[in-house]
Amino acid sequence: MRLKTLLLALCVASTTAFAQKVKYSKEDIKKMETYLFNEGFNTPSPKKTSTIILKDGTTYKGFCNKIETKKGQIYEVAIKDSITKKNATFTADQINEMYVYPSNAEKIAKVAKYMGNIRNFGTKKLTKNTNNDRIYFVNQTVSLKNKKDDKEFLMQVINPGFDDIISVYHDPRAKETTGFSVMGSPQLGGGVIKSYYVKKGDKVMWLHKDDFEDNYDFLFGDNAQFMKQYPKNSVEWDYFSFLVNEYTAMTNG
Repeated sequence: MRLKTLLLALCVASTTAFAQKVKYSKEDIKKMETYLFNEGFNTPSPKKTSTIILKDGTTYKGFCNKIETKKGQIYEVAIKDSITKKNATFTADQINEMYVYPSNAEKIAKVAKYMGNIRNFGTKKLTKNTNNDRIYFVNQTVSLKNKKDDKEFLMQVINPGFDDIISVYHDPRAKETTGFSVMGSPQLGGGVIKSYYVKKGDKVMWLHKDDFEDNYDFLFGDNAQFMKQYPKNSVEWDYFSFLVNEYTAMTNG
């Protein structure tokens, strides 16, 4: 009887210890809330040279004059060759990669949006909204919102510097958490993107903040050190970009 009681006590103690939350300092939380992904852009500039690389290795350079989308994702691109001036149209299943520049109109809109939320000042870099670098799109087979049939699209990689294990793609239809403002003043709170498309291994999924905890083990569970330092009961969706970056760094050693 004493042995059973002792074993039960040890079991309860072990479970309690395992479930115990990690307490982070204010400095740590501020670091984890910093948004490390690139800004997601939906509209390429028709005045700057875009580059399309087909699956057969052929490269085309020119100006994007038409883009067809489904639920925001690109499935067809029309380009005017910068040398021959001829128009060519390619579907996503023909394209391997695409590099484009963001349109000025969208950059201006994103700057206005950035300035309209006080939270952005502490978590995001304004330079990512005024990005003059090329945006990287890659062919990816995905089920839109995990509901539609798998189809090939050109999806923007928003963590190009740390995407070797987990790739995160911009969701053009993503919504953001709401905040509040008083008498037209800049918004307080909110502004956190609620969903992305994520690839790890051969699996590509639409990841919504509501499903983050259910998929936490799949994303990070194969790194015991990471899971000990950032258990899922201690982190929030707001930290997602930091967690992907930290997991990648810890896994790569």
